[in-house]
Amino acid sequence: MTAITPTWQLGDRTVNRLGYGAMQLAGPGVFGPPKDPAAAQAVLQAAIENGVNHIDTSDFYGPHVTNQLIRAALHPYPEDLTIVTKIGARRDDQGAWLPAFSKAELVGAVHDNLRNLGLDALEVVNLRAMFSVHGPAEGSLEEPLTVLAELREQGLVRHIGISNATPAQVRDAQRITPIVCVQNMYNLAHRDDDTLIDELAAAGIAYVPFFPLGGFTPLQSDTLSAVAAQLEATPMAVAIAWLLQRSPNILVIPGTSSVAHLRENLAAADLVLPAATIAQLNNMSTSGVSTS
Repeated sequence: MTAITPTWQLGDRTVNRLGYGAMQLAGPGVFGPPKDPAAAQAVLQAAIENGVNHIDTSDFYGPHVTNQLIRAALHPYPEDLTIVTKIGARRDDQGAWLPAFSKAELVGAVHDNLRNLGLDALEVVNLRAMFSVHGPAEGSLEEPLTVLAELREQGLVRHIGISNATPAQVRDAQRITPIVCVQNMYNLAHRDDDTLIDELAAAGIAYVPFFPLGGFTPLQSDTLSAVAAQLEATPMAVAIAWLLQRSPNILVIPGTSSVAHLRENLAAADLVLPAATIAQLNNMSTSGVSTS
């Protein structure tokens, strides 16, 4: 079997393909602070100690909570650490997710990320397409992407990505500005982006699946559990390994608030799935996988 490509290019950086998503470090519903900020910082420190050099975050996680935890735990940052953030959304007082697409909101969000992370420039900023909270929906991203391109020209943003986007929006975005990554929902149960992933791989563009393990309701499947038992691995490790072997441009960012779970997730980088196992997982019908 062909060896798994361990790294991929993300903007100007070469990153390990198994990274860390910081969303779960905030309070319940990604709102408010965690019960134990010291434990949250310990997870971030353990991620770095175990070779993670790509962290995904956003200042609307909390809001502000995860970025402030990242700064408290890791600043000054290792030279090889790439922090990727998102803008385009905001939270109201009850924690609802709302679009934030105006120029003032986008500029303010970039400055909030810079301040809370303690950075002079953001390596990669993903524009979150908030035409629908529950998934991609068509709509023009020209105005917000133009604002991001202006911020790049000012040196506040180095590279631009897009999140929660349809294939048409991805193509349109590439006509407006260079795109270094696409961040959409994708996992064993949700494979709508199969064609898009292959197109991006051919173009050298990273694809970063959010909810790689199912999100707030983890993946559940008899087939996945049986495969994991055969390999003496956890179902989540198998799900991560499947993503890593699905395409070399996939960067996986599983999130957790537990150091033990973090180490279990990172162990998936060494789990090579046999071809027969991959075929078995690929043939799982969507009805055979649930996230509830």
